Amino acid sequence: MGHEIYLDNAATTPVHPDVAQAVMECMLHDFGNPSSLHRMGLRAEKKLKEARERIASALGVDPEGVFFTSGGTEANNLAIIGTALARKREGRHCITTQVEHPSVLNTFKYLEKEGWEVTYLPVNRDGVVSPDDVRRAIRPDTVLVSIMHVNNEIGSIQPIQEIGRLLKAQGNSPVFHVDAVQSFGKLDIKPVQWGIDLLSISGHKIHAPKGIGALYIRKGVKIHPLQWGGGQEKGVRSGTENMPGIVGFGEAVRWLEEEVDRGYLYRLKGILVAELTERVPWAVINGPPPEEGAPHILSVSFPGIRGEVMLHALEERGVYVGTGSACSSRRGHMSHVLEAIDTKKDVAQGAIRLSLSYLNTEDEMRQAARIIEQCVKELEGFVRR
Repeated sequence: MGHEIYLDNAATTPVHPDVAQAVMECMLHDFGNPSSLHRMGLRAEKKLKEARERIASALGVDPEGVFFTSGGTEANNLAIIGTALARKREGRHCITTQVEHPSVLNTFKYLEKEGWEVTYLPVNRDGVVSPDDVRRAIRPDTVLVSIMHVNNEIGSIQPIQEIGRLLKAQGNSPVFHVDAVQSFGKLDIKPVQWGIDLLSISGHKIHAPKGIGALYIRKGVKIHPLQWGGGQEKGVRSGTENMPGIVGFGEAVRWLEEEVDRGYLYRLKGILVAELTERVPWAVINGPPPEEGAPHILSVSFPGIRGEVMLHALEERGVYVGTGSACSSRRGHMSHVLEAIDTKKDVAQGAIRLSLSYLNTEDEMRQAARIIEQCVKELEGFVRR
């Protein structure tokens, strides 16, 4: 097999070489426990502080508000359940959308079993929620609104700034949580200016290792801990810190902030879309128009060809894509996101997700489009027979 083209970066990204080097050095030389009082512990504590400050700087927030977790899923769980438990005397109503990541939707399903009421707002054909619908759903007992910034399947961008503004205009405003796992490092996001109280991010979506994430908590917002232990992370998230992961996360953010051209992903996506639409003009793009969606996610369907079949045909030719959320794609049922935007069944079943990273090249976009065309023609002939 020749050069492999990896286009499943919304599922996970390859670790950047500089990040891998930083992680290795931490494991070999700076392996102390940051809670230890000796020199090795103090050295680790310094590395912990540096990573926290880098992430805070990228978000434009106070480092005291950045709390490390095991990843985006834990950050979302901590934000949602932690807020519900902390504010249960003020109300038991929450608001989210129908197109959230499973780590959000399933957490709200858990809260419903425990007696909370959850409103799941619909989205339009582009996968975008209406701020007016958010405003109308707010009740006196609403304690939390949780809306993702970028959808992980179709790349729709939610009007977070507008929603944050309308929430702050409420008298006793609910806590506003944003799942920014797919947007951090790709789009600007400003928690302070946008009225965001809680923000979830993840390392392995931006070329850091798996198993590390963070939750930003605005000063004054109360979160009930979900685990108990030695009081690390100010008691919000006890447990010995994953220092190699944290150091790698910090190095990935440094690389993104200092060395990456943020317009690069849109250029790659533009080439991919142009090549695809020319080679396979009957392909269906799901969700928002490519130029209005996230720079790194494109959902495209080839009606009559199942997404899983297309995925494996591409894999045989060295092109790796996804069919939706990697956390739920193995279950084989229709995507809840494509269902929410009223996608026809045959189109939904034919969907694949192409997701890009800063390590992809322009030539890879052209090669991928050519290989996709070959697979479509071959599989269409097979379907007709």
